[in-house]
Amino acid sequence: MDITPYRRRAYYYETDKMGIVHHSNYVRILEESRVDLMTKAGLPFTEVEQMGLMIPVLEVSLQYKFPLRFDDEFEVVPTLTDFNGCKFTVRYEINNLTTGKLALTAQTKHCFTDDKLMPVRLKKKFPEVYEKFSQYVEEE
Repeated sequence: MDITPYRRRAYYYETDKMGIVHHSNYVRILEESRVDLMTKAGLPFTEVEQMGLMIPVLEVSLQYKFPLRFDDEFEVVPTLTDFNGCKFTVRYEINNLTTGKLALTAQTKHCFTDDKLMPVRLKKKFPEVYEKFSQYVEEE
């Protein structure tokens, strides 16, 4: 199933002295995109957390290609590439819509846990979440 990209402009406060988006802000942008992805998939973070599920980050990998600058419009294309019922991986492309250049590729790894950070197998405990989530996996 297709998920529409997350879009916005780069904010001034995200830039550094060189006038480009500081490298640390890309992790925040990925999180914004992931929250947007969950909402579009019918699993808003607030509802998931109310169910007693947490989604910690296990790993982040970024490859910077071309910088975003203040007020550049960009889109983040997230793709759920792996899901085993507990752990999942999201691959991202950040495209600079102002310049037409690829700004960044990235990957994050996560897992579903309870509020004590113990892993949860969704298929067994939350089959409705498992089914919704499974619809969006695109194998690499």
